[in-house]
Amino acid sequence: MNEHSTHPADDASPAQNIEYRVAHLQDRLTKGEAAEQGVRVEARGPAVLLTGTVPSAQCRDQVLRAAEEELAGFPFHSDIVIAGTDSPDHAEELA
Repeated sequence: MNEHSTHPADDASPAQNIEYRVAHLQDRLTKGEAAEQGVRVEARGPAVLLTGTVPSAQCRDQVLRAAEEELAGFPFHSDIVIAGTDSPDHAEELA
């Protein structure tokens, strides 16, 4: 799991602000440039957790950039994995 951005937010009512930012990030991820619906964004106390699977390292980087922008000032943790799309390196044994 990766940890990102650890500065606390300066705005009033951190709980409301974090929920707003989480919703905005989710909207951005489903409709924006990354268009990645395999990523889940959840507020966990004072931090945010991003989980899911993306097709490439480039897509993961786009998601993390969006999270850094939308969640500026809030700590977030990333548990985003890249789907294995490589061809098998050996034949599958069928019984």
